[in-house]
Amino acid sequence: MQHLTEEQLEELRAALDGEQLDIEEQLAEHGKNVGGTWTGTPAGFENETDSDPEDAADRMEELTTNVPLVQELESRLKDVKDAIKKIEDGTYGMCEKTGKEIPFDRLEANPAARTLV
Repeated sequence: MQHLTEEQLEELRAALDGEQLDIEEQLAEHGKNVGGTWTGTPAGFENETDSDPEDAADRMEELTTNVPLVQELESRLKDVKDAIKKIEDGTYGMCEKTGKEIPFDRLEANPAARTLV
């Protein structure tokens, strides 16, 4: 982490913290947390008592959209949390494949980057 200045590190940490909040808000909007794992759900699906086939079809369509979205968001959230932990551990900014320093420009574009490319 020596290749990053304290100012750069603070900037990247702030970006990661902001992204974590954004992802958590999106997850809450499109899914529900069950035992630490997010599951995609259509809004109001659990409380729905209407048996209208069109409404049911709409809810199923929303569910098929939300499930992959929630999976992608959960994966990104893990990457962001891992990057925050690396900052705290002093190992942030190192390529997981080569062990080389990840350039600041790359980290600025993707603060949760794990590799050089």
